[in-house]
Amino acid sequence: MPISPSMFDLLQPPEAAFTLDDEAASQGPGVTSATDAGALDAYSRVVTEAVERVGPSVVRIDVMRAGRNAGAGSGVIVSSDGLVMTNSHVVQGAKVVSLTTLEGRELQARVLGDDPDTDLALLRVEADVSLPAAKLGDSAKLKRGQIAIAIGNPLGFDATVTAGVISALGRSLQSRTGRMIEDVVQTDAALNPGNSGGPLVSSAGEVVGINTAVIMGAQGICFAVAANTANFVAGEIARHGRVRRAYIGVGAASTEIPRRIALRLGIDQATGARLIAIDQAGPAAHAGLLTGDIVIALDGKPVTSVGALLRALDAGAINRTVSVDFLRRSEQKRVWIGPVERKAA
Repeated sequence: MPISPSMFDLLQPPEAAFTLDDEAASQGPGVTSATDAGALDAYSRVVTEAVERVGPSVVRIDVMRAGRNAGAGSGVIVSSDGLVMTNSHVVQGAKVVSLTTLEGRELQARVLGDDPDTDLALLRVEADVSLPAAKLGDSAKLKRGQIAIAIGNPLGFDATVTAGVISALGRSLQSRTGRMIEDVVQTDAALNPGNSGGPLVSSAGEVVGINTAVIMGAQGICFAVAANTANFVAGEIARHGRVRRAYIGVGAASTEIPRRIALRLGIDQATGARLIAIDQAGPAAHAGLLTGDIVIALDGKPVTSVGALLRALDAGAINRTVSVDFLRRSEQKRVWIGPVERKAA
């Protein structure tokens, strides 16, 4: 039935209540309201400002072997005097690599050290230069759903920007050495070959991760090594040329502690690290640990997972006697153990 002028007057809201949102809605689907447009503009500004801040610090990395280009990836300058972070797998086996900055400047860099266990490497530009450096943020403050921006050189397309969100936190990802990389950041910001080693950036323009991997065949499941891990690895390589870790000679898996046992023993944690393999020549075997034991603390620090056990076995535990609290057949026990330095992967 046609709407008469008088009927239209009854349907139309008072002039004071008629908003741009109402006008956009009345025009049908596909018309963006002023509020939505403002939100999109704000999102665009956040992304572009973050890219303007970090973009000049992102470099293309070309690896040369026997005079030939043996691969390419991305990196991010983390100090103005020429320290650059990237992935271990990008520079694997190389001593010197070629860098290209956003403005097209070509530089040579040497590999100070790499850590296959976290898929990270640290480079030093071989020139007296002052370069735009990005700031490593605190990845412990990340929240799911916040904006994530990836900058890199995928498939040869230099200075490419993709954006998404932080999809999940605290993921574990198996490195090429077989060791688990802990506290990995998951994002749906698109990554492709060539993005490896580039930064994952927050809306504040801080590097919160080093992009490292995608699940082939999946859509929007990409991973970055957390910035706090990168900060630790960079410091270790800068000081020692490698990442030092303690070794006690065990293989472990995260496991639940039976609730009745936890209640009876007064243990205030629900999980631990069950030992599934023992190196009979290692410190753990010498201390009397056995497969099936559930480690719940090391040096007084709670061990709630295999990741927590690995983190506790840092350089500070090397050549120092530490306590290991564990469960064996429903009983809580303690041994003292002397971790040694873990051999390079």
